[in-house]
Order: sequence, then structure tokens, then C-alpha cells
Amino acid sequence: MEIPNYGNVDFRAVLFDLNGTLGESGRVSEEVKHLLERLADRYTVVVLSADTFGTLEEEFKGLPVRIERVFSGIQKAEIAEGYKPYAAVGNGNNDVAMLEGAELAFCVIGPEGATVDALLASDIVVKDVKDAIAMLLDEKKLIATLRG
Repeated sequence: MEIPNYGNVDFRAVLFDLNGTLGESGRVSEEVKHLLERLADRYTVVVLSADTFGTLEEEFKGLPVRIERVFSGIQKAEIAEGYKPYAAVGNGNNDVAMLEGAELAFCVIGPEGATVDALLASDIVVKDVKDAIAMLLDEKKLIATLRG
């Protein structure tokens, strides 16, 4: 999509961090799961997580979402490269390289907070992952935020 005075933004996949981004303490709300299903109609949706709480497979079972276990920010960035061009949504230090490599990067400052480095690596900052997904589902919202 062309964004006036910003440039062209094109991606085929949307990559998410799990903890602090898609969910809290390893759990994802039913509302967010429904939004991910809608997003998967347009893009390849991928969750990259170290699975700190051991819920990764359970939370996304039956959803049209790819899950990738990662053990470091470097590994997360390496896997992300395979999905280029992509949009990324994260909040932590292990998301920074993934955010930096994205065509479009969102930082979620939710209940678990966000790191300054993740914030600085992002194009858009939101208070809830639902806001990021809503923008990805409605390009006019993206244009309104990013246009120069």
C-alpha cells in the first residue's frame, strides 16, 4: 500500500511475539484469537515465542496460525527473515531485531510493558495488540497514522 509522504509498505506475513504482546502470562484472549483468524484471511500469521509459560501449542491449537519456538532474539530475527516481507508486533528486547527487519513494526505497551529499544525499533506504538491488528485489517487506519 502507498502511504502519502511515507512510502510504499508491502508485506505478506505478520509476525507476533506471544508474551506481553499477543497475551499475558502465556494466555491469549478469545477476542484476540478471533482477530488473528480474520488477519489470517489476508496474511500468513506467525507467532514466535520462547514459550516461557508452556502454553504456545495449546493457545493456538486449531487456529490458522504458524507457531515457531525461538530461544533468543537472534534466532527470532533469523526465522523472521524467512517470512520477508513482513510486519512485526512485539514489546521486548528479544523482539528488537525482528522489529528492525520489518516493513512495518508495532510496539505494544500493554500490562507487561515494553522496552525502550523495542519502542525505538517500531513505526507505530499501540496500547493493545487489538489496536495493531485493527490497523492491519483496515489500511486506512495505517494511512491515517503514518502519512506525512
